[in-house]
Amino acid sequence: MAPADPEISLPPPVAARLPDIRNQTPADLAQRFQAWGQPHYRIDQLLNWLYSRRAASWEEMKNLPKDLRAQLAGDFSLGSLQLLRKQGSHDTTQKFLWRLHDGALIESVLIPANPALYGERSDRHTLCVSTQVGCAYGCKFCASGLEGWKRNLEPWEIIGQVLAVERWHAETPVAPPEDPGLTPPASPAATPAGAAGREPTRLINNLVIMGMGEPMANYVHLMAALRTLNAPWGGQIGARKITISTSGVVPRIRDLADDPLQFRLAISLHGATDPVRTQIMPINRKYPLAELTAACEHYVAQKGQMITLEYILIAGINDALDQIPHLARLARRLHAKVNVIPYNQVEGLPWERPSETVCEQFAEELRECGITTTLRMEKGHDIDAACGQLRLKTEKELAATAS
Repeated sequence: MAPADPEISLPPPVAARLPDIRNQTPADLAQRFQAWGQPHYRIDQLLNWLYSRRAASWEEMKNLPKDLRAQLAGDFSLGSLQLLRKQGSHDTTQKFLWRLHDGALIESVLIPANPALYGERSDRHTLCVSTQVGCAYGCKFCASGLEGWKRNLEPWEIIGQVLAVERWHAETPVAPPEDPGLTPPASPAATPAGAAGREPTRLINNLVIMGMGEPMANYVHLMAALRTLNAPWGGQIGARKITISTSGVVPRIRDLADDPLQFRLAISLHGATDPVRTQIMPINRKYPLAELTAACEHYVAQKGQMITLEYILIAGINDALDQIPHLARLARRLHAKVNVIPYNQVEGLPWERPSETVCEQFAEELRECGITTTLRMEKGHDIDAACGQLRLKTEKELAATAS
């Protein structure tokens, strides 16, 4: 079958890369600028270009001296993600497929205002971010790991997904209204990234770290990226607006609990008993529910925050009502809320989505047990919504083109 996007082509050969500037902290830059004899205020100007104005080239940074831009270009790369494909659905969810510098593909998903998502206000935009190319954890229902794990993303590649989506949004014309007598609304980020005038507006208010990969398996790079995305000189996204989802890497959950920043935690649970969970999540053999629960209790004790238990309903696997007492008991023990998500079917996998009636009954039974429960009818069924699907589809098309 011919690819849907005829402009898709094979990536160029990978060239040796300098360290990316967005992997540097302000302290790192201070040392470098001092060695170069540059005044400290130049760091603030650089950070403004990187994170507020989302500059994609050194040439855009007009208020930096030319010799400084040359020094920066000589020591650092300024990476950007290439938008290979974008799929939008009728409910305005947008899926982005990015090509990285080495040709690897990752996905991000922009989720529009949704009051049911983690209890946030309905005027928010949430971005679901990837942390790895592929995944090694082998959850049986997930598309992300079907081709195995390739590599961790660097901090700048995690940060870059936020900046690239916001830059895309700023540069995308606002569609005219259907009624020609109406004035089109102003875009939240209508000012181009490098334009003069007001600072570009932040589009992304919330982050969920649950795209491709197991975030806790790339913990060091992830935390470096999130500190930048949280910082007032960086992404300016509040720590409590950032949710990290894990399949249950117990040591890293404990590390997150002891971290001073108030990042939120979501557990990809999907089974409330060890037999059910082990059937679909191999990690449960290494960290069974007793160990996972203890680590979550440590997180709750340290942070004083409610966690979220993600529970994807898969027909005939974990959607029976006899799972309710076990799930309710666990949620009460952890003072957790439960996010029930009907399964998004993945091509090539045998699992099926339960009927809407089954999903609604499962959620209602949980509520009757006194558990705060959200039934999140997944947005984006028409955009290869399950994580990793668009990447796999495109990789197959590229391989067919090359052969």
